Amino acid sequence: MWLTFAFLSAALLGLYDVCKKRSLAGNAVLPVLWINTLLCAGIFLPLILLSAFGALGAADSLYIPLGDTHGHMLVAAKSVIVLSSWICGYYAIKHLPLTIVGPINASRPVLVLVGALLVYGERLNAWQWAGVLLTIFSLFLLSRSSQREGIRFTDNRWIGLLASAALLGAVSGLFDKYLMSPAAQGGAGLDKLFVQGWYNQYQAVMMGLVFLLITWQQHRKQSQTPVRRTPFQWRWSIPLISLFLTAADLAYFYALSQPEALIAVVSMVRRGSVLVSFAFGAFVLHESHLRAKALDLLLVLLGMLCLYLGG
Repeated sequence: MWLTFAFLSAALLGLYDVCKKRSLAGNAVLPVLWINTLLCAGIFLPLILLSAFGALGAADSLYIPLGDTHGHMLVAAKSVIVLSSWICGYYAIKHLPLTIVGPINASRPVLVLVGALLVYGERLNAWQWAGVLLTIFSLFLLSRSSQREGIRFTDNRWIGLLASAALLGAVSGLFDKYLMSPAAQGGAGLDKLFVQGWYNQYQAVMMGLVFLLITWQQHRKQSQTPVRRTPFQWRWSIPLISLFLTAADLAYFYALSQPEALIAVVSMVRRGSVLVSFAFGAFVLHESHLRAKALDLLLVLLGMLCLYLGG
């Protein structure tokens, strides 16, 4: 069952990436990100209030506990990690082709795997190792094909931001496993809805502070030396970012909450979102050098198949 929810999360994440690309093209990044965090927080705020005032009880599936100070500190730490990853990822996806962003994001589980082996002592079978190796090889091929578009992995700042987002995403994935694993297994034993509901609240507040601080600094510099900046434009794809992300996270958290779930496999399967984003970049945005990138995508697909067989 946990593997089924991992694949569902992957499909929803693909739609999430598509909406991000649509929303950020020629648009200001920080307002889009702040609106997204506010909408995500708004989805869970009614559930938090209903739970706090007794309209929802502990037996209800949508009940969100108030939690204790220690739990909130852990969730606030997760919010810092996730928000940092989002900021890096949003700027990267605005400036890079989806047919490059998707496969690079698909390599995140390799980072998670290293952490899972070192921290949790997880073990993979032969099929799962084959999936990991295929993913690593696909990233190598992508770095070569991207040079035809003038994108060198070694000195492109947007690739650097995307790599930072991937690293922080891997750290978040490892932290999620700790947060939601039972205390008897060395975890924090936090409820999955408590984590998702409250981290969205903290993230919205943190992003609001970041946005206001940066906006104030920009206005101060603008009064001294006028600089042309990208204006914000409202698009209906912006609220869809939050809807798809929330649904993807629900499926993801449910998968991780299962005792038999392997974090490395869940994170790897989740990168299957590359199928949706690649198709959009190829058939809607008409991005270039698709033949070489298609080979990379094929290797990612084979990696997903190996993980399914190994699960």
